[in-house]
Amino acid sequence: MRLNSDKSCRVILLAVLILLPIIACSDTADDTKAVHLLNRLAFGPAQGDLNSIKFVGINTYIEQQLHPELIPLPTNLTAHLEQLDTLQLDPFQLYKAYGPPPVNKGAKPDPQTVKEARQRAHIIVMQAAEARLARAIESPRQLQEVMVEFWYNHFNVFAGKGLDNLWIGAYEEEVIRPHVLGRFSDLLDATAKHPAMLFYLDNWLNTAPDSPGARGKFDGINENYARELMELHTLGVHGGYTQQDVTTLAQILTGWGFRRGGNMEFFFDSRRHDFKDKQFLGQKIKGSGEQEVQEALDILARSPATAQHISYELSQYFVSDTPNQALVDKLAKRFMDTDGDIRKVLDTLFHSKEFWDAKNYGNKFKTPYEYIVSAARASGVDVQNYRPLMGALQQLGQPLYGCLTPNGYQNTQAVWLNPDAMMRRINFATLLSAGRLAAKQPMSPPPVVSVNVNLIEETLGSELSPLTLSIAKKAPEMLRPALIFGSPEFMYR
Repeated sequence: MRLNSDKSCRVILLAVLILLPIIACSDTADDTKAVHLLNRLAFGPAQGDLNSIKFVGINTYIEQQLHPELIPLPTNLTAHLEQLDTLQLDPFQLYKAYGPPPVNKGAKPDPQTVKEARQRAHIIVMQAAEARLARAIESPRQLQEVMVEFWYNHFNVFAGKGLDNLWIGAYEEEVIRPHVLGRFSDLLDATAKHPAMLFYLDNWLNTAPDSPGARGKFDGINENYARELMELHTLGVHGGYTQQDVTTLAQILTGWGFRRGGNMEFFFDSRRHDFKDKQFLGQKIKGSGEQEVQEALDILARSPATAQHISYELSQYFVSDTPNQALVDKLAKRFMDTDGDIRKVLDTLFHSKEFWDAKNYGNKFKTPYEYIVSAARASGVDVQNYRPLMGALQQLGQPLYGCLTPNGYQNTQAVWLNPDAMMRRINFATLLSAGRLAAKQPMSPPPVVSVNVNLIEETLGSELSPLTLSIAKKAPEMLRPALIFGSPEFMYR
């Protein structure tokens, strides 16, 4: 979908973007803190959120968000999600319904048939993206949705690689979502056993060369998953491991995969495993098969280097692009003391002096995903058509499930702030202001009434500077929401 707007509007908006200072002001300290909290624990304020926080208090809001299971979901959101039928299917059901067509033994698959099957399977990614966006915009369990984005990026899987287009929705539903506030070791174990991750990083092919099962495509060691498991998922690039540790972990992981053509669940193939005793990160692991992997995962999950790595990423996401080492150390200690309890680590973070330091208010440049979702939330629009949101994310360089590399999308200003991206954001702001998200079909005309600018201003509160409000009030009514969503301060959280 193209994000077009009137040329004169774009010129005005670009001028405003360049000239407006980025100001974080508020009438009261409480209002400022409430906005800060909603910009970090949520995807920005939705209508009524500021008043709700001021009514229940900051600490109560944090506690509620740390326990999302106690927050009821809107019935319309639940009903919407139930209509997305592919989200209800497990990996085997998805493979059976949308997978590549069967071929006779020894025959080659017909390219056209394979192409058609892949096109048919595109609905899985579309429904997963719609579910993610609907929850992020509408769910009152905002911290849960923020952490789904955080952990999905941390344990990224690219939907465009082979069979992963079938399993991307199941991966998020079965692995990421249930563990976002649990123990890190449980999340790590779940990602390590899901076919989406095993296929993406090739461990389903990982085979001991001299094992009985070494034949065909299962012809040797594959280090891809072992390397990313340490570099990205646990220890970090400076975590103190060696290339020999990578090789050893790959040997430990031989035979760890899934049974293709079977039920598509996790399967350990002992016929392809290296049963020799091993030395991994200075610890001896006896050759015992599947249990070796569990030992290795436990070593990684409970390593002080992992605690540092995860704590740095959380600090960077929630506080600053360049987080204070004292905060990282504090979170790492909490991580180690609680056996990787994510909820308790976040509780420490949200009550830290660094989180509440005024210099960190409004200092995080929004990623395209954060910008799109926060604008949709603040607009108050009842989103009927998610394709414009998906199209905007595509144009802004952050399509859902579309990150090719295993390190996921980054969340720092240096990655996302550039002139072309700003113009595209302004185009989206104009589209949103015109009511396009309320249109039920991509090509249908929008409603006559655009978004309510007075409600937007009330919703965002102190997030908007006096200068932005002054300029917006002098502009034509149809242009005012676009000026707000195109303002510099709205680009930050």
